Amino acid sequence: MFLARSAIQFAAVSVSAAGLIAYRAGSVGAERQLVWFDRSGKELGKAGDPDSAGHQNPSMSADGRRVAWDRTGGGNVDIWLMDLQRSAPNRFTSEATIDAYPTWSPDGSRLVFGSFRKDAMDLYLKLASGAVSEEPLLATPQPRAPTDWSSDGRFILYRSSQPTTGYDLWALPLESGGKPGKPFPIVETASEERDGQFSPDGKWIAYESNESDRSEIYVQRFPSPEGKVRISTNGGAQIRWSRDGKELFYVALDGRLMAVPIQFVADGHTINPGAPVPLFATHLGGALQAAARQQYMVSPDGKRFLMNTIAEETAPPITVVLNWKAKP
Repeated sequence: MFLARSAIQFAAVSVSAAGLIAYRAGSVGAERQLVWFDRSGKELGKAGDPDSAGHQNPSMSADGRRVAWDRTGGGNVDIWLMDLQRSAPNRFTSEATIDAYPTWSPDGSRLVFGSFRKDAMDLYLKLASGAVSEEPLLATPQPRAPTDWSSDGRFILYRSSQPTTGYDLWALPLESGGKPGKPFPIVETASEERDGQFSPDGKWIAYESNESDRSEIYVQRFPSPEGKVRISTNGGAQIRWSRDGKELFYVALDGRLMAVPIQFVADGHTINPGAPVPLFATHLGGALQAAARQQYMVSPDGKRFLMNTIAEETAPPITVVLNWKAKP
């Protein structure tokens, strides 16, 4: 399910059998602000300005200097880039369609993203300099969105939406010269698996799954499914690795950022996760973000977090109708 946020509508109405109706007209908007925090939750500074235009799916380059995200403007979803030192955002795509889920190449020279150029969301590639127009990377009948790019540049991880199984995780190998190879499934079950992240050495993936009837975080070997281990203990979403691979971060279902120490066993096929440690409340609008990906990023040194926080929410007033009676 990949929908433009401007096309998603919700009814805000409640009816009582006692003859009372409460409803809210119009829509609810929220400003998002990129904010730096340390591990204790102390605010360190802001990046850019507050934005009410559907500011979603932020992705940080490996050097920690640039951020990409998608936002809605004029009924269209495009990708924007920002140099964190200058905090001056620039539009990266401008097609009259949905361009979303930007993901950096490991060297920061390119971005892969999802785009509705045809009948479904396909994968496209574009130089970060913007010097060359987008080129199609993968097109299939099922919509897909990139979630990560391996540190050696050889694989792009993406989630694919299937009619019967929902989200599944697939990998797209890149051959010499960047030519796409044949994609293959990583986790494909009746449950929903999403938002996978490569470990820094590319030998493991962490992902979110609802196989236990609740969103939890798992890690398994890549590309084989060996050594699967559950990381979260009481629900979780929005997984990220530290740059050295010694920690995993996720957002608990109560909205707190959690840190899990990771120890790799010498055999190379096993990991020992430690107990999750709560860091701070994230203010991201909840752990579960519908079709969106992670709403935060980890600095290269693992000591700071750039959070796509909800800065301000505005809502129309609630209207109450008394003595309402249903028509027979």
